[in-house]
Amino acid sequence: MWCNDSMQPAPATDLSRDPLPLRGRNVLITGVSRWAGIGYATACRMAAYGASVFCHHYAPHDREQSWGADDISLVLDGVRSHLVGDAQVADVHADLADPTGPDQVMQAAVSAMGSVDALVCNQALSGQDGALGELTATQLDRHWAVNARASILLAQAYLRQHPDAGAGSIIFLTSGQGLGPMPGEVAYAAAKAALAGITATLSEQLIGRGIRVNTVNPGPVDTGYLGPELWKDVASMFPLGRFGEPDDPARLIAWLSTDEASWITGQTINTEGGFRR
Repeated sequence: MWCNDSMQPAPATDLSRDPLPLRGRNVLITGVSRWAGIGYATACRMAAYGASVFCHHYAPHDREQSWGADDISLVLDGVRSHLVGDAQVADVHADLADPTGPDQVMQAAVSAMGSVDALVCNQALSGQDGALGELTATQLDRHWAVNARASILLAQAYLRQHPDAGAGSIIFLTSGQGLGPMPGEVAYAAAKAALAGITATLSEQLIGRGIRVNTVNPGPVDTGYLGPELWKDVASMFPLGRFGEPDDPARLIAWLSTDEASWITGQTINTEGGFRR
């Protein structure tokens, strides 16, 4: 290896990778409630990388959807099956539409784990949306509360429990609304756009504290709402021949939480498998 400025050999560097890059870290992930969800896949990835994982869930939302709710205790057991060494899994049930919900979740995580090193805001409100001309103020407010406000308040609660300068990571999830239209999802797209829009601002504020802030757009991931019938109509838009799977964004989210990503902050990163709009 050579230094670009002097063309002299650089000092020897250990380029091997730690197989447990999150060993000894505590991670809080919201929206871990379904086997097919990105939250579950991310929690499993984090656990496999050595982290202790605190899982937030809110099953009543899932029960309102066509896919229904899974048994939370079994979902958490699934995450536990990936733990390494003395790492642990803990959890809390909370409605993040409640303004006090984010603080309650962070307090529960700190109480269980002692501290939180990385925060992944994966929660999302689905449905209860519409096109322009069909929306109510209540729909707009509810999407804002869950999909944007809760993530901002979680980040604020994370900052409060992270008083000293030291490595930390916050990851928001957005939805690619800036890359193409999302017909009939004005409330959802507006709220998710807010997270992408404030990523650079929060990163600038927190970088001096050692906290990195990034946002991930997972692209079209089959978490139960996509299927064979839809695939017939959109297959040509997916050059890799499939919809995204929950572990596709989970790998990126987990990596962004490791020290390997220590130079990355203030970014909105798309992981869409070449999706052609």
